[in-house]
Amino acid sequence: MTSPLGMPDPKLDLVLEREIDVPVELVWKAWTTPDHLKNWFVPKPWTVTECEIDLRVGGTFRTVMRSPEGDEFPNLGCYLEIVPNQRLIFTDALLPGFRPAPKPFFTAGLLLEPTATGTRYTAIAVHADEAGRETHEQMGFHDGWGTVVDQMVAYIKAN
Repeated sequence: MTSPLGMPDPKLDLVLEREIDVPVELVWKAWTTPDHLKNWFVPKPWTVTECEIDLRVGGTFRTVMRSPEGDEFPNLGCYLEIVPNQRLIFTDALLPGFRPAPKPFFTAGLLLEPTATGTRYTAIAVHADEAGRETHEQMGFHDGWGTVVDQMVAYIKAN
């Protein structure tokens, strides 16, 4: 698989691929509309308490995640590439306006492709080094990102 982030490197990158039975346009809307994203973006019982999306290259992608214990975890980054209904690339290595972030973690790519029954959904997390990839994997990348895809599909179907 080749992506706009280049060929995934198994030593540095994590990839989640799924065939989902909802249309590309609704997946795009779920990813790019704050009121939608807040409903599915973290595995329950976690919640997203705040979401800001300035959907333009260099624009803000900010969420605040809340744990079941009430601890909050802000995440701030910016968009690098936006191709509606096809590709959304964002990073926490850069802040809005392409300002360098003090503690970057990864760059992510969301790739969407229509299929006969819905969407080919690919999420790629690109890390600077093996330690970053390993940390993200141990944090539960596959289970967590897989769970939120399921939650997103259920949310889209319910709405």
